[in-house]
Amino acid sequence: MLRALERLFGFERRDQLSLDFDTKPRTADELRARLIQFGLDRNFKCRLTSNRTVFVSYHGNELRLHRGYLDAPDETLRALADFVGARSRRARSAAKKTLLEYDVHRGNPPAPRIRRARDLSNPADSLMEERLRSAHESINRERFAGSLSTVPIRVSRRMKSRLGHYTHRNPDGSGSEIAISRRHIRRHGWGEAIETLVHEMVHQWQDESGLPVDHGRTFRAKAKKVGTSPRARRDVA
Repeated sequence: MLRALERLFGFERRDQLSLDFDTKPRTADELRARLIQFGLDRNFKCRLTSNRTVFVSYHGNELRLHRGYLDAPDETLRALADFVGARSRRARSAAKKTLLEYDVHRGNPPAPRIRRARDLSNPADSLMEERLRSAHESINRERFAGSLSTVPIRVSRRMKSRLGHYTHRNPDGSGSEIAISRRHIRRHGWGEAIETLVHEMVHQWQDESGLPVDHGRTFRAKAKKVGTSPRARRDVA
């Protein structure tokens, strides 16, 4: 009778939703149960990913989350539920701010990146890349006291919505990279491209300092110290 009522009113079995708040979720279903406790719509199904750049996405009733959220604190999980269910831009922005302050790679370093032919630089962009490498060297010396390592810098023709990206180091210390959007350089000019480079260098500093790579308080303080905007994305048309 109880199960019939649960099916009739759309409830799920209690043991599928109950999860001790002192216990970290271990699977997609357990993470979903925790998010439902924070207000996530029960119609969502949860799928874990290991995407290096997109950590939260949803389409239809499928919610795709980076597996790093299994270790996230309740504050971040509550922000996840709020972000997905937000009914106003203000509420979504507030939730997004909390999400940006959590490093999904904390304790879960990304798998070594396998470079494909489509990821390789276009020879026509070599002059842009050389200019960015020279700028990295100068900025490192002038704003970071020469503390950063020399890393590969690539101009990406695939980046359409993002301006730049820093790739975490692999567990053995290799694999880090900065990519700057070619479209960004051509549309917004070198001044903005250099600001994006500095932004990614702050992420590099976080990574090489053993800090979470996020947009939290430490990031904002360092960004201001080296003279760039602490915002996750600059206002460029």
